[in-house]
Amino acid sequence: MPKVGMPDIRKPQLVNATMAVINRVGLHAASISLISKEAGVSTGIINHYFGGKHGLLEETMREILRQLSSTIISQLKPIPVDAHQQRINAIINANFEGFQAESKVAKTWLAFWSYSMHDVDLNRLQRVNEKRLLSHLKIELKALLPKEQAEVVAHGIASLIDGIWLRGTLNPEGIDANKARLIINDYLDKQLTFYAKVSRFQGI
Repeated sequence: MPKVGMPDIRKPQLVNATMAVINRVGLHAASISLISKEAGVSTGIINHYFGGKHGLLEETMREILRQLSSTIISQLKPIPVDAHQQRINAIINANFEGFQAESKVAKTWLAFWSYSMHDVDLNRLQRVNEKRLLSHLKIELKALLPKEQAEVVAHGIASLIDGIWLRGTLNPEGIDANKARLIINDYLDKQLTFYAKVSRFQGI
């Protein structure tokens, strides 16, 4: 976390510089020197406020997660609380549109995923993000499915989001948001249809 007193103008400047450098040269080659040069600041500022590259990477990921959370909330806000499938679609869309779909953000996410396997702080951020996504999905799915089935489908959708995101990041053409929605909605529709048939058969 940045130290108290970090000028607000500097944080987005350094976060954007970090993502730009990772996008250009990768995480391991993204040195404090390159990031400070990209941001137009001295290396001392980064070391002072973030304690080095690790602290800056953590703040960068926090900002990406904040942006994702904000996008999900803003997309859900105008949708009626009982329009559950529409709200699920909004959650899906938020993961593939706008800021999250930018090349520099996608490559930073990919670097973060690989790095978080070996870093306690970054792994914790990843777990928080995973739990937040599952929580959003389960709230809506529990209105459409029994609790146990809602849990399974929520994990299925989250897995599809991650998988499509990973494949899209590795694709030179980037993430195809329309195809992502089609794939995930096809899975969701099949799950809802299957349970509806089971319920009728069992007389539920």
